[in-house]
Amino acid sequence: MEIIILSLAAFVVALLTFFSGFGLGTILTSVFMIFFPVELAIALTGVVHFFNNIFKLILVGKRVDKQVALRFGIPAVIAAFAGAWLLLQITELQPLFSYFIGSKMFEVSPVKFIISLLLILFAIIDLIPYFSKLQFGKDKLPIGGALSGFFGGLSGNQGALRSAFLIKAGLPKEAFIATAVVVSTFVDFTRLSVYATRFTKAGLHENLALVICATLAAIAGAYVGNKLLKKITLKFIQILVAIMLIVISLALGAGLI
Repeated sequence: MEIIILSLAAFVVALLTFFSGFGLGTILTSVFMIFFPVELAIALTGVVHFFNNIFKLILVGKRVDKQVALRFGIPAVIAAFAGAWLLLQITELQPLFSYFIGSKMFEVSPVKFIISLLLILFAIIDLIPYFSKLQFGKDKLPIGGALSGFFGGLSGNQGALRSAFLIKAGLPKEAFIATAVVVSTFVDFTRLSVYATRFTKAGLHENLALVICATLAAIAGAYVGNKLLKKITLKFIQILVAIMLIVISLALGAGLI
């Protein structure tokens, strides 16, 4: 049942996020966290996200702006390493606090608390019009790369910051999408390289079937999205997903999932 639910979620989310303003990683991580520990959910989502990006590169990679990709991507990769390393460190910390509801005890670990705050932050960014219109000049590309890379490594959330900084780079839509995909792919590769030191411990190998099915579903969703959604913004769905993210994040921060 988990494979069916997560594969369906991967397909729908990949379809909706091919050209929209919210990210596959943010939503899919939240869905995975319902079934798995936080650090494993982030790692599993990272694998699906990486191979989905590889497929996107095949579709649009030829249109990448190499200069922008380098100025933004190099700081992003370096910062992604730092963010992924920090994630592994905080998973080892003792719970912040625990409490009881009836006879059942719930624990709130630092990693759950931090990731829940980040998910709420990025969901709010999707909900408030001011943030969706926020843009930065080309001279801020290295800063944007570092910020998006760091949060990508720490929580898998990088799309919102990446878009805010790349949107003012003066790129045509096709080049913007291709450049974002290239940067995202390198960030994914970097963070997965760091996560790999814990994959066996986290239980990734026991979930290979799930990862493969979710990856294939995400690729199918990206393919359909490339064909059908080039002119659709899906604002209503974006708002709905952001609200769902906040609900899941509050449950995560409270130790309920």
